[in-house]
Amino acid sequence: MRKLKLQVQVSIDGYMAGPNGEMDWMAFPWTDDISAHVAGLWEDVDCIVLGRKLAEGFIPTWAAGPEGETQESIDKMNGTPKVVISNSLTESPWENTVVAGGDLTETITKLKDQEGGDLMVCGGGTLVADLIARGLIDDLHLFVNPTAIGAGMPVFPSTGANHPFRLVSTTPFTCGITALHYTPATS
Repeated sequence: MRKLKLQVQVSIDGYMAGPNGEMDWMAFPWTDDISAHVAGLWEDVDCIVLGRKLAEGFIPTWAAGPEGETQESIDKMNGTPKVVISNSLTESPWENTVVAGGDLTETITKLKDQEGGDLMVCGGGTLVADLIARGLIDDLHLFVNPTAIGAGMPVFPSTGANHPFRLVSTTPFTCGITALHYTPATS
């Protein structure tokens, strides 16, 4: 069975974006050590899972070849098939991308049951919260930026339910960011 991994940058107080979607607090330049770590996370990934809102910016940005990214990273992002989770889109406007709607648990379970490498969720606030709330994430990779923003879009859902995780590893990087790798405590 394929794993569903989540890679997300987060503020030290647990937000993935500011109140209006701001990401300007992610001001720490990625150093070679964090780049190598992230490349390792992506080695077994052969499908990217995105929410619709994130996909609208993510896919065109990578298609344009963002400045500062290596050609290898650009090729990986553009060449990896994508699944956009949406109940409002009926077909994909993007190359190498399909749209999947309906029940989220059923959709993700079907993706996990397919042959292939791992699946990587890159973000999308609503999608991330729903995946965590339903216990669908197999590997949680939080890249904690040493900045508190006070308010915004939390990584973890406010469901009132307990979502226990087990710490697998902690990796500090020279840029000041620390990667925390968790798995569900039940696995």
